[in-house]
Amino acid sequence: MIGRIDKNEIRKRKHVRVRKKISGTTECPRLCVYRSNSHIYAQIIDDTNGTTLVSASTLDKEIKGSVSVGSNVEAAKAVGKLIGERAIAKDIKDVVFDRGGYLYHGRVQALAEAAREAGLSF
Repeated sequence: MIGRIDKNEIRKRKHVRVRKKISGTTECPRLCVYRSNSHIYAQIIDDTNGTTLVSASTLDKEIKGSVSVGSNVEAAKAVGKLIGERAIAKDIKDVVFDRGGYLYHGRVQALAEAAREAGLSF
């Protein structure tokens, strides 16, 4: 199996290519998505200062009690809604969406649409 590349390695290469073009600023930070087999995570990052402004995941206590499984579309919608609400509370309205090399489909799409419904624009 020498020379074989797995799906996660391909995703990481895509993410590196995208990150050359996408960067979050103080005025328009980056909404970064990471999904594992069991959870989904979202962060709003200011790349100029190198700080995470807002974060949400299926491990947060607000979501963990209401969602039975952390790796489905319903959980991703809950995370998107929560990150949108937290961002609006910190007066962040405009973000750049970084899908992390994943296809804009399924859980990633559900998170993005829920964040838009919560008030974020990207």
